[in-house]
Amino acid sequence: MKKKSFVFIVCCLLTVVCCPLSAQTSFGERPKLVVGIVVDQMRWDYLSRYYEQFTDGGFRRLLGEGYSYNNCLINYVPTVTAIGHASIYTGTTPAFHGICGNNFYIDEEKVYCVSDPTVEPVGSDNRKDGCMSPVNLVATTIGDQLRLHTDFRSKVIGVSYKDRAAILPAGHAANAAYWLDRKNRQFITSTYYMQELPEWAKAYNCELIKNEEFKRVGKDVGLYPLCGHITTDMAIAALKGEQLGKGDVTDMLCVSYSQTDVIGHKYSTRGEHTNEAYLELDKDIARLLSALDEQVGRGQYLLFLTADHGGAHNWKFMQDHKLSAAPFWSDHLKEQIYEESRNDIGDEGDFIGDIMDCRIFLDWKHIREHGLITADMTHHVLNLVRKHQDVIFAAAYEDLATTAMPPILRERALLGYYPGRSGDIIYIPKPNFYEYGSWSSPIGTTHGLWNPHDAHIPMVFFGWKVPHGENPRETHITDFAATVCAMLHIQQPNACIGEALRFE
Repeated sequence: MKKKSFVFIVCCLLTVVCCPLSAQTSFGERPKLVVGIVVDQMRWDYLSRYYEQFTDGGFRRLLGEGYSYNNCLINYVPTVTAIGHASIYTGTTPAFHGICGNNFYIDEEKVYCVSDPTVEPVGSDNRKDGCMSPVNLVATTIGDQLRLHTDFRSKVIGVSYKDRAAILPAGHAANAAYWLDRKNRQFITSTYYMQELPEWAKAYNCELIKNEEFKRVGKDVGLYPLCGHITTDMAIAALKGEQLGKGDVTDMLCVSYSQTDVIGHKYSTRGEHTNEAYLELDKDIARLLSALDEQVGRGQYLLFLTADHGGAHNWKFMQDHKLSAAPFWSDHLKEQIYEESRNDIGDEGDFIGDIMDCRIFLDWKHIREHGLITADMTHHVLNLVRKHQDVIFAAAYEDLATTAMPPILRERALLGYYPGRSGDIIYIPKPNFYEYGSWSSPIGTTHGLWNPHDAHIPMVFFGWKVPHGENPRETHITDFAATVCAMLHIQQPNACIGEALRFE
C-alpha cells in the first residue's frame, strides 16, 4: 500500500472516531425528550464562581459530563427576559421574532409581551395574571418545529414562575404552558391551551395550597429559593403526569427558573441571598436530572442550559472598589430633553411617551395633536440625547445603518429592532451605567445592555449524543435552536439565524 493511501485511510478513520457525536446521528435517531433550562439573570461566570460549592449531581454533573461553549454572547440589545427566552427557542432576534422587550408598543399602545385579552385564565379567576398567550411572537420555536415534524404527536410543555418564561419558550403549538399565580398560590394556564387543568396539575396545586413556607412568604415567593423548588416540582409533575419521553416520538419540556432574577434585582450579584439562590438551584437541577434519569433514562434525553441575560454588579459595590459604574436616570434624561426643548417647543407637555431599555418612544399622537416643531422631531430629541454626559452613542433607528457607531453596536441594535414596536431612538450608556429605580433596589442590580456583564451567558449541552468537552469559540444565544434542530434532523424555526454547532 502506498504511503499516501495509508495516510488517507488513517485520516478517514480518525475523522470517524473524532467526529462530534451530534454529527454521527442518523436521520432515524432522536432522543426521547428534549429539555431546555433557562436560569434568569445567570451570568456565565457563576459557573466558575460557585463551582467548588456545587454538588456532584447538579451543575457539576452538567459540566463534568456535558459540553460547554464558554463564550456564548447575546447578539442584540436590549438584553431582557422576554427577548432572551424568545431568542433561545426561536433561534433569532427581535428583528424577526417581534418580542422586543418585556413591554413594547403596538399601534402606539403599550402592551405586555404575552398579554392577550382574547383568552381567559384557567385554574384561577385572576385575569390580570391569567390572560396570556404567545400572540405577539411572530416566529416559530423549536417546539413548534418538533410538533410540525411529528404531525403534532410530540408533546411540548413550558413551566416557569413567570408567564413570559413559560409561554415564549413553549411556542405557538405547545400543548401547555404553566406559570404561577402568586395571588392564589397556583400554577395556571389560559384558554389558549386548554379549558381545564389536567388532574396532575390540580393535584400539585393542592399541595401548594398546603405549603406552609409558601403561606409565610406569600406574593414575595420570587425572592426565595422556594420559587425554584416549586418550579422544579411542577416540572417533574409535568414530566410524570404527561408521560413525557415515553411515547414513540420526541417530546419537549421547557423549564425556566425566575427566582435568580428577582433576587438579583433585589440583592445584586454578591451576598448571602444570591449565594443561597444558586446553591439551592444547584440542588433543584440535581433533582430534575435524577427525575429525568428515572423517567426517561440516562443518555436518552438531550438537555441544554443557558440564561436569558446576565446582570451587572451593583454600581455602589463597583465604586467602593474603585471601578467605574453609576446609576443612569432615564427620568433625568427626559427632564434634560424637556428643559432644552423649551426654546423650540415651549411647554407643550410630554412628547416622550416612554423610555424603556435605553430606547425612547416618542408620543406621536401628542406630537401630531400639538403641531410641535416643524423640524424632524426624532432628530431634535436625538441631538439632545447625545449631549448627555453618560451616553456614549445614540441613534435614530431609521438612520441606524448609516450612523457613526462601532459595527458591533450597530449590528446588535439592528438585530434588536422591530419596526413599530421598538421605539424611535436607542442610546448606549457607559459600561455598568444602568437604569436605577423600579427594577433594582439600592443594593440590587439590573440588566439590558450590550456589555459582557449582561450579554455573556452559559451555553451547556448535556445527555443524548453529547460528548464531554468545552470550547472557547464565540457562539450566540441564537445558536441553541439551530443546534438542537440539527441534532433532531428537523427544520429550524422559520426565522432562525443561528448556527448549528459541532461538539469539537
